[in-house]
Amino acid sequence: MKTNWGASFQIAAVYVGTIVGAGFATGREIVEFFSRFGFLGLIGMLMSGYIFIFLGSKLMQIASRIDAKSYQELNEYLFGRFFGIIINGLMLVMLLGVCAVMLSGAGAVFEEQLGLSKSIGVIFTIILSILTMIIGIKGLFAVNVLVVPMMITFSFILLFLSIRLPGFVEQILYIPYAEDGWKAVVSPFSYAAFNLMLAQAVLVPVASDIKDEQTIKWGGMIGGGVLTLILISSHLTLVMLPNIESFDIPMAAIMKSLASSFYWVFVLVIYGEIFTSVIGNVFGVERQVRQYVNIPTIITVSVIFMISYFGSFVEYGTLLSYLYPLFGYISLTFIILLWMKPFEDLKK
Repeated sequence: MKTNWGASFQIAAVYVGTIVGAGFATGREIVEFFSRFGFLGLIGMLMSGYIFIFLGSKLMQIASRIDAKSYQELNEYLFGRFFGIIINGLMLVMLLGVCAVMLSGAGAVFEEQLGLSKSIGVIFTIILSILTMIIGIKGLFAVNVLVVPMMITFSFILLFLSIRLPGFVEQILYIPYAEDGWKAVVSPFSYAAFNLMLAQAVLVPVASDIKDEQTIKWGGMIGGGVLTLILISSHLTLVMLPNIESFDIPMAAIMKSLASSFYWVFVLVIYGEIFTSVIGNVFGVERQVRQYVNIPTIITVSVIFMISYFGSFVEYGTLLSYLYPLFGYISLTFIILLWMKPFEDLKK
């Protein structure tokens, strides 16, 4: 079967764009799960990368083979009908929680980087997202294909500039003391599990729409590989920033100190990545709700944003540091079952 490489790169862009959200693009998520553990965090990233490449691709291939229209159908296939319903309920809560985190992240960009009110950033993002959602999956592809390459480019620019700083090698190999150092062992798995479980909301309907398994396979592997490279390059940059845990948007702080001429463009790219994840997650929730109730997209999306809006005013760093690890532990069962499920059992 011939691979449609154009479609594969589109799938890869959506995969990357969905996961590189508020926490990833700002650097806050990478600090929480990896960079605060120093060299141990770098080793953990390699394990997360392996999971992103192979299990991300497998997730989409399974969705395509069973013709799953939403993450509900995939979870019922993996967990069985009874436990699938429970997992889908948790997924809905997690997706709404992450939407709140991402809206809070958008507000943090406006507040910390632009000096504007956080509420302005949140409301602006909601309005822009609703307009994009009305367009549908074509709008999702268009935004990701534009923003993801810019994010990759800036990640490697920052890495190149960081390599030239004194003490770069020593800082990479350094292992700082952390009271919860045991999390360095669990973080690679909980991080990848959390992101993949939530990414289902977008990846399952995308795989269902594309249908060509070879194209889906390579789209997942390319996307997972790019995610791994961005993770590592971001980490190698973040460890050069003193007191990294004190920043809500550490990547912007690094850009300001290393390449101030690109600072405002980079802030826009960070915002763009937050935006792609907002519409990606809301797209998945809207698709799921439509399985039960046939109501206009604009009404469903408005209700989702109304719920997420109130959670977004909790401080961004606090919201992320508590919710993301918790969701990661909940998601571990998902990747274990995904890993164990053999392809031979799937109907062609």
